[in-house]
Amino acid sequence: MKLVFAGTPEFAAVALEALLAAGHEIALVLTQPDRPAGRGMHARESRVKAVAKNHSLLVDQPVTLKTDAIQSRLRLLKPDAMVVAAYGLILPPAVLDIPLHGCLNVHASLLPRWRGAAPIQRALLAGDRETGITIMQMNQGLDTGDVLLRDATPIFDEDSAATLHDRLARMGGAGIVRALGEQCVPIPQDETRATYAEKISKAESVIDWRLDAGDICRRVRAYNPVPGATTKYRGEILKIWQAQPAMHERAAPGTILNAGADGIIVAAGDSAIRILELQKAGGKRLPAAIFLSGTQMQPGMLLGA
Repeated sequence: MKLVFAGTPEFAAVALEALLAAGHEIALVLTQPDRPAGRGMHARESRVKAVAKNHSLLVDQPVTLKTDAIQSRLRLLKPDAMVVAAYGLILPPAVLDIPLHGCLNVHASLLPRWRGAAPIQRALLAGDRETGITIMQMNQGLDTGDVLLRDATPIFDEDSAATLHDRLARMGGAGIVRALGEQCVPIPQDETRATYAEKISKAESVIDWRLDAGDICRRVRAYNPVPGATTKYRGEILKIWQAQPAMHERAAPGTILNAGADGIIVAAGDSAIRILELQKAGGKRLPAAIFLSGTQMQPGMLLGA
C-alpha cells in the first residue's frame, strides 16, 4: 500500500521499520521538529527521522497539520492510508479525510483502557496484569475510534516501562502490518470501560514512603526510564531504578533499616522495600552494593529528607 507515516519516538520507529520490511511504499514520513536535548542542548532528530533518512524516505517536520501547505502536499500524494504512532500532533478533520482508507493509529494499550499520552506507565501504576496494543481507525476524538485489531501481553512482575515499551513496540509493528493486510471488522469501543492515561509529571516521581511497598515498587518500575523515581538523602536527589518488596518489621516510613551487599532496605507504609539499583544526581546508575562503597548509609538514617 502507499502510505504516509506519522510518528516520532522509538515506539513509532519500530512500526515504520516493520512497514518497510513488509514491502509497503512510504510516500512521506511526518515527524516532530528536531528538539534541543542532552547536556549541550543540541538539536536532536527523532528516531523516526533517523530511520527515514537511513531508508532515503521523504521527511517533513511541520509544527502543525492545520496549514493549507501540508494538507495540499498530503492530498497530492493520494495515500491509501496514513499510519500514526506516537506522533505528538493532533490530526485535524481535513487530514483524517485525505487517505483513501483513513488514518490508522498504533496505540500501546488495550483500548478503551488507557486512552491518552502515558498508557504504558499508567498500566504499571495501576497494577494491571495485562496490557497490549490496539490498531484503531482514527476519528476526531482522543483514542476513541473503532478498533481494528488488539494483541494482548501479560505484565510481568519484573517489567518496567522500558521493558514493556520495547515489547509493545514490537507488537505494534507486527499489528499494523497485520491490520493493513487483513479484512478487519471495525468494532466500536465500549465507552463505559474507558480510562484516561494522563501524561506523567515530574512531581509524581517523588516517592512517598508512606505508601505500601508494592505501590512504591510499581512506581519505580513505571518511572523507569523516564522520569525516574526520586527521593532525597541528606538533601541530595537520588533516583531509584530497581526495587522489590521486602519483609521487615514496621518502622517510620523512609527509615533505612539495613544497607549491605544484598541491597538497601527502607521502611514503607506497610513493610519495606529493597533498593537494588540507584543513582546520585550527575552520577551513574549503580547496583546498591557498589553505590554503598562510595556513600555511607546506616540503619536509622532517613530517605526523603
